[in-house]
Parts: sequence; structure tokens; C-alpha cells
Amino acid sequence: MSKPRIFVPNRINEEVIQFLQQFGDVDYRAKEELISEEEFLDGLRKATALLCYSRQKINSKVLEQAPLLKIVSNIAVGYDNLDLEELTKRGIMATNTPGVLTETTADLTFSILMAAARRVTEADHYVKSGQWKEWFPSLMLGKDVYGATIGIIGMGRIGEAVARRAKGFDMEILYYNRSRKLDAEEKLGARYVSLEELLQKSDYVVVLIPLTAETQKFIGAKEIALMKKDAILVNASRGATIDEPALIQALQEKRIAGAALDVYEKEPVDPKNSLLKMANVVTLPHIGSATRETRAKMAMKAARNVVAAIKGEIPENLLNREVLQKIK
Repeated sequence: MSKPRIFVPNRINEEVIQFLQQFGDVDYRAKEELISEEEFLDGLRKATALLCYSRQKINSKVLEQAPLLKIVSNIAVGYDNLDLEELTKRGIMATNTPGVLTETTADLTFSILMAAARRVTEADHYVKSGQWKEWFPSLMLGKDVYGATIGIIGMGRIGEAVARRAKGFDMEILYYNRSRKLDAEEKLGARYVSLEELLQKSDYVVVLIPLTAETQKFIGAKEIALMKKDAILVNASRGATIDEPALIQALQEKRIAGAALDVYEKEPVDPKNSLLKMANVVTLPHIGSATRETRAKMAMKAARNVVAAIKGEIPENLLNREVLQKIK
């Protein structure tokens, strides 16, 4: 009986490859960049399992070329790159890697909030470009974080981790979520409010929601108009959860004070995007979980999901549980 074939189209930790090799033949392409569509589809044709990053779009067109596929294991917590309906219809399991990146992403989220508040990237450029000729009292005046009000949209694992950091800064914590999180309210002093109240009262609005059909452009012109004039909008979830043109217009018209972004509607972001020309916007290249330790843990969790599927077990992080009815 032939071994299952595990397709890994991009570079991951060697320890993960060695782990996978115990359970199947690994077709590994050790490249950082996306491989060509032709090479990707060629690898899929013989694959039992696919282990990939969320930049790889898995849709019906792709799946037509994967007759043997049993599982797609995302090395990410987000899974908007996966057509779950199509995967389920074809009896293919889909998994992600929640939990292991929570604290790392929360660190990054809070760090860009602080960077925007205290104009860190702007001040760094000011010094390095030789503009600092003298000190004066109004030089690079920023905005206090300690004791301010933070509004968290999406109180999942990462939202709660950000709230813990905010508590350490004695911030008033407001949150909006599909359902109340009583545990977070009790432990962190977070207060559940309507989206409108959160936007109106928060000094920092932090978006941490997954991208779905319902959350596409969740924060648009109407929502931004409710924010304080000196508020800062932070997005560390998915770029398309914010209406980018509406945000750009609000920033240009000084209707909010600034933004801190790790994600964008189009990635990589267009070099001509107006956001990149604004001194009051902190812009990062989607690095929320980008530490060596966390990326290694994510890849291993994704690999363990693959192995579970290969062994006929239910992966810990199965996204489409209804698929189990198809593969009984």
C-alpha cells in the first residue's frame, strides 16, 4: 500500500518536515515565495494532504486538480483563503492553527497601537533623516495610552490577550462581540457595549475580527464617522474588514487622528496606496505572528492536523465538522 503524499509548497521548519516524513511521502518545495500556479497544481494532483499558508487560495478551480486530497491544513488562524463549502462538498477536511499565535499577535497589536499613539515610526524617520536640529516642547507630541479607553471589536483569543495588556496600562476596556464574554468581563473589567458606543467613546479602536461575508468592510464610512476626532484605528485582523477608501478619506480630512495597520485590502500593499504617504499611519507588512518561535509552533500544529487526518482521526482544529458525515 502506497504512503500518503503530503504536499508542502513553501518553506517551513525542517523539524516539521522530519515529523511529517514519519507518516508519508513529503513533496516539499523549500521556497519563501509563492510557487507558480502550474507547479502548485502539479503538486496537488498526487497529494493526499496539503499544508500551506493562508496566502494560498483554495477554491473549486484548485480543488478540481486535487482528486486524492483529504485535508487542507492552513498554517494560520484565519481561513478566508479556504472555500469551506467547496471543501466540505468534496469531503475534504480543513484545519487552522488557533491558540499558538495568540500572545505573539497581541504583542504586535498593542505595539502598533503604542507606536501610533506616541508617533514612534514618525519620530524614528525624523531623527534618521537628519531633520532633528533642536529640541522644543511641542516636538512630536503624541497621545497618552495609560488610562485611555480602548475599544476591542472581536473579543476572541487575541482580543482577550490585547485586553490583558490594556489592563496593565489601566485602560478602560470596551468590547463588541457577537456574544458576551462574561469571563473577560469578570477578569479584565471589560465592558460589553454596542458597536456605536464603542466607536464614540474609544481613544483606540482595535479591529480583531475574522474576514467573512458578514465582516467585509465592517468598519466603513458610517462607523468611522462615529469615532472621536483624536482617535486611532488599529487593524491586526484582515485588511478587508475595513473600508480602506473610507479610512483614507477620513485620515486626509483629519476626522480621526491616525491609524496603525498590519493588514490591507490588497496584499502586498500597492506602493501608491495613500496610506503609505501618511505620517500619522503606522504600516507593517502583515507580521502579526512573525516570530521564529510562533511560526515554528504554527507549522507543527498544522502538521499534527495533517497527521491526524492521515491516521483516520479527527484533527484538533477541524473547521468544517460537517465534513465528517461525508467521510464516514
